[in-house]
Amino acid sequence: MLQLVVNGLAMGCIYALVALGFLLIYQAVGALNFAQGELVMLGGFLGISLAVGLRLPLLVAFLGTIALMALVGWVFQRVAYYPLRDKPFVAVIISTVGVSIALRNGALLLWGPNPLSFPSLLGDEPIRFADSSILPQHLFIIAVTLVLLAAQYLFFTRTALGHQLQATAQDPETARLMGIPVGRMIAATFMLSAAMAAVAGLLLAPVFFVTTDMGGPVMLKAFVASIIGGFGSIPGAIVGALFVGVMETFVAAYVSSAYKDAFAFLILLLVLFVWPRGLFGEKISEKV
Repeated sequence: MLQLVVNGLAMGCIYALVALGFLLIYQAVGALNFAQGELVMLGGFLGISLAVGLRLPLLVAFLGTIALMALVGWVFQRVAYYPLRDKPFVAVIISTVGVSIALRNGALLLWGPNPLSFPSLLGDEPIRFADSSILPQHLFIIAVTLVLLAAQYLFFTRTALGHQLQATAQDPETARLMGIPVGRMIAATFMLSAAMAAVAGLLLAPVFFVTTDMGGPVMLKAFVASIIGGFGSIPGAIVGALFVGVMETFVAAYVSSAYKDAFAFLILLLVLFVWPRGLFGEKISEKV
């Protein structure tokens, strides 16, 4: 039981990081980034190139991948968002889908179709506790996620840049009138979202092989978690992600691993029927 809970929480933390990247972009520009899963995949491949290909120390490869992915996030917003910033949000969504296809095929050309492995910072020897066998990587995923969530909370609540990012997300026009460089804030949001995707890819890579298709399922689970928690709510995304991670782990263990993805979407449908706003969703009034 303990082993399943830890495994589920670890996967939930991965989904939480991806979901937070989703929400950062959504709150900043009002559109969904359907290339977030491919950014996770790209982070895993870049980490392998630095750690295995260039033989850099794992910690240096980890930090280098995050920096490179932040740069990728800046390029991403210049290509996928900036030319369409004055267009309907549907155009931006379609643009992100196109970029996701390009990233997946580009990764296939660069790294090939074969799965690649990424070494863990803590090794692969499981920790024995009672009747449970827990991988150190799972504990590492949970610890890193907690640190990142705390750092993100302090960043958005205690720093001037964090306040400017929040103001831009809430009302770009008013933020611009107050002297906030909205364009730079949006670029910083894309960079932060890509960096979080990189962390998710690096944390997930030692648990599963890195492949060109790894980003799609992770993105879908993060999207499901965001809706279950109440789309637009950061606490809801975190709670929803942890719930999805634990739930699919128990379903895989006690029902069938073939149906764990189906159960995630079944829970989504049940939540939408019973509580359409999600667990932490807020009522929004509109004048007609």
